[in-house]
Amino acid sequence: MNQTKNLRNRLVALAAVPAVAIPVAAFAVQPIMYEESVARQEEALIFRNPIGGVQNSKWYDYRINVNESQKELASDLRHSTDIEDRRDAWEEYATELHSERGKYVKYMSKRGYRVPHVYFENL
Repeated sequence: MNQTKNLRNRLVALAAVPAVAIPVAAFAVQPIMYEESVARQEEALIFRNPIGGVQNSKWYDYRINVNESQKELASDLRHSTDIEDRRDAWEEYATELHSERGKYVKYMSKRGYRVPHVYFENL
């Protein structure tokens, strides 16, 4: 009897899951802001590995600054009250990522390391 009651409770709980998922799915369809799309493009350019495989202080500074920017974005979005606050947060995030990448690349290029590029021909 107790097992049947537990099974019934589990089935009722599972039936309620789609009702919760519908508002989340509807929220995901909203168009993204221009500032967010620019920031996402900058995010795609974040270095996952150090240039030339050299893990020096500039590499660690770069990674720390990227992580700090991501935390700041999350905090800014959490505390935003209107669309302008969200736009400012995304714009600041994209600017910080771009700036940090530029400083790191410039430093490494002065040391003789170049950012590798891949070019495709005849596609």
